[in-house]
Amino acid sequence: MVAVDQVAPESVEEIAAGLRATGYLPGESTALVSYLAMKLGKPVLVEGPAGVGKTELAKALSRYLQRPLVRLQCYEGLDEAKALYEWNYRKQLLRIQAESGVAEDAPGWDAVQDDIFSESFLLARPLMTAIASPEPVVLLVDEIDKTDQEFEAMLLELLSDFQISIPELGPIVARTQPVVLLTSNNSRELTEALKRRCLYLWLDYPELEHELEIVRLHTPELAEHVARKLVEVVRMVRTLDLKKPPSIAESIDWARALLLLGADDIDEATFRSTLSIIVKHRTDLDVVAERVGVQLSSGALGTAQAS
Repeated sequence: MVAVDQVAPESVEEIAAGLRATGYLPGESTALVSYLAMKLGKPVLVEGPAGVGKTELAKALSRYLQRPLVRLQCYEGLDEAKALYEWNYRKQLLRIQAESGVAEDAPGWDAVQDDIFSESFLLARPLMTAIASPEPVVLLVDEIDKTDQEFEAMLLELLSDFQISIPELGPIVARTQPVVLLTSNNSRELTEALKRRCLYLWLDYPELEHELEIVRLHTPELAEHVARKLVEVVRMVRTLDLKKPPSIAESIDWARALLLLGADDIDEATFRSTLSIIVKHRTDLDVVAERVGVQLSSGALGTAQAS
């Protein structure tokens, strides 16, 4: 049996307040799914555009729960040896050489084989580290959509039973209940088998007032009218056909930059000089400068309304 964490929050409101205390402002669905994940012992699949706070949610939960964060950054070609474990072949070879000598009393191969396939010869990778940890952890499997379906299949046992089966040793069962988050930028459709084992959370770009609250939390010294105009401009930029719309983190970076520069407004000159903080592609720079910069220069930018 997997041990149940005894320090889990007792209400949705409690976890919402805890996340806010770490600097992460969750929406209602985020707080609810996070609470259910801990109470039900279920992994969470968090999908949404890049830069909406999926990875940051795992970090915030780690800070709030005071648990270590174990992160597996996924990429194309990621395999079992890099995600789960691999045998320490050099150490095994040294042990074989030391134990299988030419002396009459040297142990036979069967004895040495049993010895070298033990946990002391394992090199734990992130998934094994999370399962074998003696204290509860937050496990983040980041950008799972960058891997293939074979990798997803390998995860199913861990997501269902919080255990990993090693042919030479048998199942390694989690000592404590990990909080597991899998993030996806929705670049490909994930398998139904993986989705069945997870709770689901969709994160999108926040509403205007919510993003304004996030910006003000991280830059409280920024003038109210500058912060509001910043959020309005960012929302306008996101409506354009760009290779990469600005993320929430980039909104915060822009606010910090404006604060450092002592900007008391976002006019066309300020916008163009700091545009590269929120726009990161050469072609996007031209599109945004033309579409948004013109409106700023003409004073046509009105107050955006939260949808």
